Amino acid sequence: MRTMTADQAMNEALAEEMRRDANVIAFGEGVATKGYALVQEFGAARVRNTPLSEGIIAGTAAGAAATGLRPVIDLLFAPFLTFAMDEIVNSAGKLRYLSGGQFSFPMVTIARTGAGWGVGAQHNHNLEAWFVHTPGVKVVMPSNAADFKALLKSAIRDDNPVMFFADVALLHQPGEVPDGDHVLPIGKAAVRREGTDATLVSYGKTVQTCLEAANVLAENGVSCEVIDLRSLKPLDEETVLASVRKTGRAVLVHEAAGPCGVGAELAAILSEKAFASLKAPVLRVTGPDAPAPASFPLEQAFVPSAERVVAAVTRIH
Repeated sequence: MRTMTADQAMNEALAEEMRRDANVIAFGEGVATKGYALVQEFGAARVRNTPLSEGIIAGTAAGAAATGLRPVIDLLFAPFLTFAMDEIVNSAGKLRYLSGGQFSFPMVTIARTGAGWGVGAQHNHNLEAWFVHTPGVKVVMPSNAADFKALLKSAIRDDNPVMFFADVALLHQPGEVPDGDHVLPIGKAAVRREGTDATLVSYGKTVQTCLEAANVLAENGVSCEVIDLRSLKPLDEETVLASVRKTGRAVLVHEAAGPCGVGAELAAILSEKAFASLKAPVLRVTGPDAPAPASFPLEQAFVPSAERVVAAVTRIH
């Protein structure tokens, strides 16, 4: 085990995959500048800066993937994905199906998301649910350095387009990362804490929020299980359902706004498949349906807090 930040873990994952497979290439906004060590090792043909044109970057990646390459593209902040929706949604996401399986599109799109840097609404918008709603696209959003590395490696090896959302508040947080070829299957959640009275389900930075809330609740005699989804599509329904069938209560937590979010989908799944086990209504604790503020204190208030999670669990316990 070694200690590194999530950002360092991503860089290490990319370098390892480029060594493993000569078809892996990386390009995007500032990729060669930020990752000059990659340029030195792999050359300018495989690691490139691009113009600030997200549609061109994503379209080039889709075309490169169709020819057998495995592009990893960096579009910086998640709201910039709106400039590449046609290329990601209508091309990368659909063309494998439209080709009758003749072509695959193994491309990874990295986008930073969430509060933490005070960059304002045009750079901070949690859009992950948009892509969960997109056929043919997988979506991951890790919560710690080890998973940043493992899921990026798995995403690069996947034969489908994968959206890799990096929570900006986590990028410079250190964590322990296993040595060797550390990979995780896309579509498998992790139980971060076991409990018997309520299930807290989250992803990204709010996993830590749930763990903090679980600690507070434990002091009051309430045992909470904490599930880190890690993968939003495919979604690990089995792990979530097993936990809620055991505890009988669920609180779904994420920074993205509530309407049509991942929490809403989970609530529907629980009502359809675990209704008989529920002892109380399924609750959501989410960010507001509003643009993110640039002020750092307001930005922190924007994100679900441990206090709000504790209040939600107390309401149904």
